[in-house]
Amino acid sequence: MKKIIALGVIVVVAVLLAIFGRDLLDLYRLQSYITTSTEAYQAERGNWPHLTDACTGCHGSHGNSMNSRYPSLAGQPAAYLSAQLRNFASGQRLAPNMGPLAMTLSPDDIDLLANFYARQSVVAHAAVSPDEGLRDQGKQLVQTRGCTACHGAQLMGQDAFPRLAAQGQDYLLAQLNAFASGERIEPSGAMQAMAAALSAQERQAIAAYLAALVPQPR
Repeated sequence: MKKIIALGVIVVVAVLLAIFGRDLLDLYRLQSYITTSTEAYQAERGNWPHLTDACTGCHGSHGNSMNSRYPSLAGQPAAYLSAQLRNFASGQRLAPNMGPLAMTLSPDDIDLLANFYARQSVVAHAAVSPDEGLRDQGKQLVQTRGCTACHGAQLMGQDAFPRLAAQGQDYLLAQLNAFASGERIEPSGAMQAMAAALSAQERQAIAAYLAALVPQPR
């Protein structure tokens, strides 16, 4: 009798595996993926929720924005990111979303965010102008305006100066326009003076060129 029961159990299991085997395998794979993703998430930044989770919607995974209107944070110098978050919090730099968010951050939170995004790898931006003539004009303007003196030889940023290479084209243009109009300022006044001396088309050309640059290791 025991042998008959054992054989019956084996038959039932075999039938269930034949019917539901693929679903069980898919469930196992899903569970393994969730476990692996959770472990990687916690190892990188600690238990859920991460402070950086609030940034992902606009600035993309690991700070590489897929929306040209929102800046990529990946690879930006920590000193620059810290300064901008403090400027948003104080109202020195205005943005309807960033101001209220930055005001909730402690000094430790700001340092955590700045250091996290500073060490992320930068990827090329997908949304760039297809106009090669415009980019060529932008390249010449960047070279003659001495942008590398502050932003680094590869325009990847340094110290308190941001990475421009592979930044979103729409974001770059918006910032150049803001500097030109005086809506955005920086302590030295160099950006305001440089942007104000450019025509609207020249600012477009610079934004197109910088957005199309392939990011280089710093």
